[in-house]
Amino acid sequence: MTTFTSEEGTSERLLDDRIGPFLQQLREAGYAERTLRKKRTVTRAFALWVKRKRIAIVDLNDDHVAAFVARWPRRRKVHVNFELAVLRLFFRYLRAEATIRCPPSQERTSAAGDLLRRYEEYLRQERGLAENSVHVYVPFIRDFLASQFASTDCIARQAFEALAIRNFILGQIPNRSAEYIRLLATALRSFLRFLFLSGQISRDLAPSVPRVCKYRNSAPPAFLSPEEVTRVLAAPDRSTATGRRDYAILLLLARLRSACGRDRLAGTGRSPLA
Repeated sequence: MTTFTSEEGTSERLLDDRIGPFLQQLREAGYAERTLRKKRTVTRAFALWVKRKRIAIVDLNDDHVAAFVARWPRRRKVHVNFELAVLRLFFRYLRAEATIRCPPSQERTSAAGDLLRRYEEYLRQERGLAENSVHVYVPFIRDFLASQFASTDCIARQAFEALAIRNFILGQIPNRSAEYIRLLATALRSFLRFLFLSGQISRDLAPSVPRVCKYRNSAPPAFLSPEEVTRVLAAPDRSTATGRRDYAILLLLARLRSACGRDRLAGTGRSPLA
């Protein structure tokens, strides 16, 4: 394991050692592996940047995140926003683990930060959520509140309207996985229910958050039974040139797949057809 020494003379473990447990926490919360690979790329790049800058890990703060995402000018905004979202989530994990000691400056001073802290207490004390779930929900809500600020001291009056909520979700969809959008929608419903139950808003806006469909068994079967193969081969109209062509393609495909999969499917009584 690689370490470096800070100015105080203490040996500091590199952030690389925190990345694995951080990603495992997200994996347990339901993040897709493809999303986790992207987050791993960002956190490793940040860990390397911190090492090069000789920054003691316990002294990391939000200013370092801002400096990191601004290291390359003229990058696409979507890439910058993704890095910010990943590192906010990472910092949340590091603060919970007492790896870094500086609390988020925005949360200390803004009305939105106070609201966010009360929401966290609601999740832990009234809903009884595990810490992993809290760490997943809160960054989504932080981003939502940040998008609705009228100033650093108050939240825009239209922040909690159905149209604003839908527009925020639509703005998050590009280049995001279905699992990310599903978690975002779940977190927003939870937060809007909290606002209603705590008297912050006069009506429950949770139903205004669109539902994200999660299809099961949407992929076609890799193999068909002999009876299914027979029905597929009988489908083309062989009285036409197009039908005869389709029949020939299907027949060749069925025989080819049967020959390739014969050893693997021996004794199963099934015939392969892509």
